[in-house]
Amino acid sequence: MPRFPAGFAWGVATAAYQIEGAVREDGRGDSIWDTFCRKPGAIRDGHTGDIAADHYHRWPEDVALMSRLGISAYRFSIAWPRVQPPGSGPANGRGLDFYDRLTDALLASGITPVPTLFHWDLPQPLEDTGGWLARDTAYRFAEYAALAAGRLADRIPLWITLNEPIVVMAYGYALGIHAPGRALMMGALPAAHHLLLGHGLACAALRSAGARQVGITNNYSPAWPASDSPPDVAAAAAYDILHNRLFTDPVLLGAYPGLSAFGAGDGPAAAGALRPRPAAGLDHRERLLGG
Repeated sequence: MPRFPAGFAWGVATAAYQIEGAVREDGRGDSIWDTFCRKPGAIRDGHTGDIAADHYHRWPEDVALMSRLGISAYRFSIAWPRVQPPGSGPANGRGLDFYDRLTDALLASGITPVPTLFHWDLPQPLEDTGGWLARDTAYRFAEYAALAAGRLADRIPLWITLNEPIVVMAYGYALGIHAPGRALMMGALPAAHHLLLGHGLACAALRSAGARQVGITNNYSPAWPASDSPPDVAAAAAYDILHNRLFTDPVLLGAYPGLSAFGAGDGPAAAGALRPRPAAGLDHRERLLGG
């Protein structure tokens, strides 16, 4: 068996809507997944997250189970509609209380808490005003990040902003097979810019609250052409750009990859396709994302 470096953390991960349940308790509001799951035919057998694994009530058992398993880190997600039901305004104290108790219990058991701020459960009121297609959602996300970190960053050093934003954009806004169920195809591209802008703004908010490390969870997939033919090579390159580089190049390189394969052009033209407003309106944080 290979040797892992000192300090390597063996962890497990969950998502709030997949495990918490208690969707009507302690002031939690609707998320886009609550709405999507109520749509006839959207989810197999009509399943919902109304109860799920009942983690909201059984979290002490879950923490004890992780402790017995020798888990050293637990990546969980904070439910935005539990902390800020309308997606804006003051925090719901009862919602934050839950994550406060969970954080203290994890630390007492020797488990490092690693919260993700957004694992796809956008508050429904924000979707009603455009969701991630609307630039304003990025700023609402930063406000929510500040609320969560203001309560928890004194004990949690490592934070994750977004979980798999390519899935949000592609499955939720382009193909419509995930919440919010919008099938816009290339019309979904502005969601990528707003998700990345939200990441950048949330990073600043988290660091201001004392978070020492902030990351983003991107999921990657190799893209191998089926043959050496030019069409297959071009198709693999296009997939690599969309799935792997669209949410990575702006963070690491400060610029978007070329999007000519999707009819959006390269360089400034690519940024323009992702940004549904004039460049003159950008602030410095957006320039760090390449426009």
